[in-house]
Formats: sequence, structure tokens, C-alpha cells
Amino acid sequence: MGIDLDQHHVRSSHRKAPKSDNVYLRLLVKLYRFLARRTDAAFNKTVLRRLFMSRINRPPMSISRIASVAANKKSSELNEGKTVVVIGTVTDDNRLYTVPKLSIAALRFTRTARARIEAVGGECLTLDQLALRAPTGSNTILLRGPKNAREAVKHFGFGPHSGKKPYVRSKGRKFEKARGRRRSRGFKV
Repeated sequence: MGIDLDQHHVRSSHRKAPKSDNVYLRLLVKLYRFLARRTDAAFNKTVLRRLFMSRINRPPMSISRIASVAANKKSSELNEGKTVVVIGTVTDDNRLYTVPKLSIAALRFTRTARARIEAVGGECLTLDQLALRAPTGSNTILLRGPKNAREAVKHFGFGPHSGKKPYVRSKGRKFEKARGRRRSRGFKV
């Protein structure tokens, strides 16, 4: 037996518990850890893994996006009676004129999102209520929000042709319009 040089002092990079000290999140982790162990459902393992994630990896999801997936023309009768599950925040979207009747389970809801869902006879469930109703995740649709919709992601990338957004004070004639941006000033990329 020799020394495992690769695994010596090497910590595995995936989380086994959430970083947060939020007691409610910790209780949910305790619940879904039990369900993931005692049921064969992959749903519970997925929910548990997403509960461990950082806030950047738990992006918010708007009512309009949920409605477009769960209550559109094609899938409305297919998803009838199913609960939409979001491991993150459900937010309101005032561009959506009419909210369909939906049953949504999420970590949290914004005040206006909750009010609009409940006003049309829908329901907002917590994840522990969902565990009582569907311990194996049956009749649920597990969704997640757009991870790359953050403003910061627009600035990522390297090189002149990556299309990354510059960190600039404002957009106008005097800002980032000289060398490298016009043929008359040396070159243009």
C-alpha cells in the first residue's frame, strides 16, 4: 500500500450540506435527506442536491416562465393537476396579463407572485407540504430558472470577439469608441 498522491488532501468539490445556517433550509435538507435515502425516487435526490446549491445556482423563476411551460396550449391538458416544483424563488411578472390556475411548490414566493397565484384559485406550497403530498415526486414538474440571465454573466468571456459587455460608465459618443472600435482610429475588431 502506497500513498494515494492524487486524493491526498484533496477535498471533493460537490456539496454534502448547504453553506447557509437558515434553520428552515436545514430542516428541509433533513427531510429530503431522509426521503432520498428511504425512497427510490430520483426526484428526492435531485431536490436534495438543489437545496445544497448556492443562490447563484438557484436562480429565480417568474410566473410567466412557469405558465409558458406548464400551462401552454399543448401541455395544459397533459399537465392538468400536476404541481410545478421550483427549488428557488418564484417571482411576479407584470407583463403576464392573466395568470393561469397553477399549483406551485417553491422555497419562497415574492409577495406579489403569491397574491396573483392565489387570486385565481391557484396554490403556493412549501417544500415540506409537497413532501407530504407527493413523497416520491409523482405528478410534479421540476423546473429551474435561467442561470445565465444575471447581469454579471454578460461581462464574462475573454478576447475581442467573445461579445462580452464592457464595464463602462455609460453608453455614448465619448465612451469606448476610439482605438479598436473604429477603422479611422487604427483598427477595428
